[in-house]
Amino acid sequence: MDYHAAADFLSDLRRFALDPGTESIRELLEFLDDPHEGVAFVQVAGSNGKGSTARMTESILREAGYRTGLYTSPHFDDIRERVRVDGRKITESAVVEFVEEVRPYLVDRAVEGDPLTSFETLTAMSLWYFGRSDVDVAVLEVGMGGRLDATSVVDPVAAAVTAVSLEHTDILGDTLDDIAAEKVTVAPEDAPLVTGATGESLAAVRRHAPDALSVGLAEESPDVRVRYDGLVNHAEAGVALTGEDWGVETRLPLPGAYQARNAGVAATLARQFGGDRVTEAHLARGLRNAHWPGRFEVVERDPLVVLDGAHNPGACEAVAETLAEYDYDDLHLVFGAMHDKDHRSMVEALPPAASVRTCAPALERAADPAVLAAAFEAVGEGETVEPAGSVAAGLAAARDAAAPEDCVLVVGSLFAVAEARRRWSRLAITRDVDGVDDARAVLDRAHPDAVDAAAAASESVSDVLTVRLDRKEARALDRAAGRVGATAITADYRSGRELRAAVVAGTNAELQELLAALDRRELGNVADTLRPRIDGATTRAPADRDYPWIERPSVMGVLNVTPDSFHDGGEYFDASAAVERAEAMVEAGADVIDVGGESTRPGADPVPVEAEIERVRPVIEALADLDALVSIDTRKAAVGRAALEAGADILNDVTGLEDPEMRFLAAEFDVPVIVMHSIDAPVVPGKTVTYDDVVSDVIDELAERVALAERAGLDREQVIVDPGLGFGKSDVENFELLDRLPEFRALDCPILLGHSHKSMFAHVGQGADERLPATIAATALAVDRGADIVRVHDVAENVAAVRTAVATADAADVPDDWRA
Repeated sequence: MDYHAAADFLSDLRRFALDPGTESIRELLEFLDDPHEGVAFVQVAGSNGKGSTARMTESILREAGYRTGLYTSPHFDDIRERVRVDGRKITESAVVEFVEEVRPYLVDRAVEGDPLTSFETLTAMSLWYFGRSDVDVAVLEVGMGGRLDATSVVDPVAAAVTAVSLEHTDILGDTLDDIAAEKVTVAPEDAPLVTGATGESLAAVRRHAPDALSVGLAEESPDVRVRYDGLVNHAEAGVALTGEDWGVETRLPLPGAYQARNAGVAATLARQFGGDRVTEAHLARGLRNAHWPGRFEVVERDPLVVLDGAHNPGACEAVAETLAEYDYDDLHLVFGAMHDKDHRSMVEALPPAASVRTCAPALERAADPAVLAAAFEAVGEGETVEPAGSVAAGLAAARDAAAPEDCVLVVGSLFAVAEARRRWSRLAITRDVDGVDDARAVLDRAHPDAVDAAAAASESVSDVLTVRLDRKEARALDRAAGRVGATAITADYRSGRELRAAVVAGTNAELQELLAALDRRELGNVADTLRPRIDGATTRAPADRDYPWIERPSVMGVLNVTPDSFHDGGEYFDASAAVERAEAMVEAGADVIDVGGESTRPGADPVPVEAEIERVRPVIEALADLDALVSIDTRKAAVGRAALEAGADILNDVTGLEDPEMRFLAAEFDVPVIVMHSIDAPVVPGKTVTYDDVVSDVIDELAERVALAERAGLDREQVIVDPGLGFGKSDVENFELLDRLPEFRALDCPILLGHSHKSMFAHVGQGADERLPATIAATALAVDRGADIVRVHDVAENVAAVRTAVATADAADVPDDWRA
């Protein structure tokens, strides 16, 4: 069974009617030998805000050093998004393993007329995965209600009800009191329930949970006080939280007063579980790192484009309040909702719009765009109200209509937001194919239909790309490819919700015709994703930036001013020795000097901020007159700021922006930032990490970090990606990353490779003191495969390798200053 077959099996369970209660999932977990025993759980229920609150709680607990699990719904592009351990999605191989184990049991249950639903089975999968992953604590977002929800199979150590409003009245009851009674049953035995409910809803909660801790504004006399300070920048808002014996001021990447209340709930839950181990510093950084796609997510600024999954009147009202904090001229709405929602009340809650495009996500439950348009017309909203053929088409029309000072808001459903978000998140990846075996490998990674794969492998030795599509897009792509003579191979789509990797192949002329055909079929979003890869477009800096790697591959020289660096062993710890070394590297041809004051070798001890600054600042100041850029290698924004103020030109972050201030610091100083993929930095000795496909997984995870940097205000050419050789990868995986480096072009960012003297070369028989030849060889290979920057210790030898690789590709393109 491949991953898509397993995902289809889980999705197909949706056809079974909802049967509220926990008996069925309890029996399934017993069949699995109760894998979740030994895991502590935090449960989050509520009418609105439960997903954001769950994410914030998990982020705080992870920041406090716990190994965390997170279970949320729905997903955007594939079911793996719902189940995460330490922020990483469940692997495809684990999904397959789970389905293979439970499928006979579930089929037997269905035959007996007692089937489990998709949500029950996905919940069981999350608990199974958390148990086998040895998480310390898992945060579960309740699906619906509380008492009868599948997540209530666990006994939580802490729990919350974020808010209570009228919802699912056919199941939960038709009064606030009835609904509150269902939700508060998530309360743990040994701790009070936490709630962000207010007014009548809070009164209803306390009728059933008298000792509930309330979170709210000071004037509401809550147990935990929240102060919302409004926008700090376009992507963050300031908050202050005060509990009985703790308090914190921080920023949230989720603007809105309602999110401040959710933050208070999350902080209280984290403190209930972790006690004093969860410090105020953990609260501040954990909340600031709680990024949550599709929840008032600002994805563009000129015009302002906001994605928010508000799906009921209360949530739409909260979005309107938050949007009022932004300065814009006209509003252009893209609205898609489910058919069972109160459309009229949702429309009335939204701010007035100059234009409205109604649309239907690719879901059976989606309301007809004409019905939604009628709701807007009934309340007199919008100068222009028109149905769109798809979410993507509605978004494209709204963006075309918007002036730079306007705002585009996609709202009404997380499903609509998911489809709109692909405009920014979808990647087309160029695959190097040297023969039939390579073609088969590419096709196998996409899980296509076996018959199609066998037929296409021999035809795919040409330009080959992969792109993830939904069922409708894939069918249109297949038809268009057939008409122009290109090849398009996709998996067998059954569920309709999962994005699947389609393999596109053909000559450049055929692919150009395919782009034109896609545009004509209103698949401009897909065409826009494919076009840069088909055209061979590369990222170029604006005219006012003059980075050396724009014109040719560049060499970054490593300068460790540490006593315990893995290669040079503290040889340049003395500032004068470090400066002399930097001058020698520039003389040998280095374009960038990377100054680091903290080792990230396995087992390295952390260095306090002030000590790290004392190490690097005098060296950076002394390098001011060098004919090279200076980079600061640090994972701490405070060190980065001191270095930039001392004259550094680049930030190099081996943690991939784990310090939430780092991306804003780069934007403030308008400098490039190197974003490395790492699981742990420093490296944890002996820790193993599972990848389904290391290259695809690293690209996917880097894409999230690149998006954060871009939304902080950086241009994409300022975000340099580093695959992170040696950081959470095996030797074989390191070599695969090197071999498939061209695939990282999908991120539209410059690429850096840091391979110098890495332990990966032991795989080819090179001991710790004999890795220079292997490093030089890898440098040449990296440049041949598209690296823009190589980070090395031995500059002269690697400069020669870079120049040789460039000359081999095009001798006429060798710069004059490289020649003797």
